[in-house]
Amino acid sequence: MDLKDTYTKVFLQAADQDADQNTLKQYRSTWWWNVRGKDTGGLRLTEPALQFVTDDAKIKTYKIDFPKDFAITAQILLWLDNNIDGPYYITKKSIVVLKEKAAFQLYLFAGDIKKMGYNKALARKFSQDSTEE
Repeated sequence: MDLKDTYTKVFLQAADQDADQNTLKQYRSTWWWNVRGKDTGGLRLTEPALQFVTDDAKIKTYKIDFPKDFAITAQILLWLDNNIDGPYYITKKSIVVLKEKAAFQLYLFAGDIKKMGYNKALARKFSQDSTEE
């Protein structure tokens, strides 16, 4: 079972709904942007999923607004898909995450995902360089 199935099951259980295989299959196809199985990432939620999480399951979410001149590009969407380790929902003006750690990181960068991505890439590079020495 990949993370999408696990999160789908948790969302249903939090809303006191049955989480059998048929129900998981039904919601998986409508709650996730990327329905392919993936070991990490790919946890972008659809609008119906976010509405279920907040209204029915009553799971806490964190909304971070983007800077005014921020534009979402394909590169940013790919970075989010590969690097955000929990479910998230994105609009042109903001991102909603379910993990407090991700929310804190985004707050540190004032919602600028591009800067956050560059910073993480630099940190990985410096980490690799220091282990090679």
